[in-house]
Amino acid sequence: MNGPHDLGGAHGFGPVIPEPDEPVFHEDWERRSFALSMAMGGVGGWNIDQSRFARESIPPARYLASSYYEIWATGLERLLVSRDLVTAAELDAGHAIEAPRPVARTLAPTAVAHVLASRGGSTERPATAAARFAIGDAVRARMMHPLGHTRLPRYVRGRAGTVESVHGCHVFPDHHAGGDEDPQWLYTVVFDGHELWGDDADPTMTVSVDAFEPYLEPA
Repeated sequence: MNGPHDLGGAHGFGPVIPEPDEPVFHEDWERRSFALSMAMGGVGGWNIDQSRFARESIPPARYLASSYYEIWATGLERLLVSRDLVTAAELDAGHAIEAPRPVARTLAPTAVAHVLASRGGSTERPATAAARFAIGDAVRARMMHPLGHTRLPRYVRGRAGTVESVHGCHVFPDHHAGGDEDPQWLYTVVFDGHELWGDDADPTMTVSVDAFEPYLEPA
């Protein structure tokens, strides 16, 4: 979706200024927010793309006014309410009101270190059709404005590039956010800076984007 999270190439937000020796968490509530998100992700009630979409679909004014972990906490609240694991009244009260709903599994304390160190399961799936594009093909990112989740950045839509790599078939995030894996071919497409940002771009700059086949058309 064209949400406030998609800031690539956008103007007016100022420079990104790294914080020297930045800690992982600035406040204890940030640590707790992250822990709760990881623990509840372990119950199996949603997948990674559904959790991303829960954060992306936060109303823009609230999203842009929120810090990183405030966005995580808000996204988790939305997931919990939508799965009837908590109620809005319980969130307002700050404690349980009704009996807890059973979950499929829980994240044991002894498994936390392993989960945090894990790279997750593979998203690659068997191909059901031949790849439409090959390395060296000229392609164009589709001009699309989906209502749901997507991993195609706004700033490359409608722009022409060249296929740099072919990565096989992978779970398609746009449909996975709705619960369907729908595997699609995945490519790395390289875009020239001038194509993306015009005459003001650094003439030596290129940008590589991982793009699924439904995002692309022949150029």
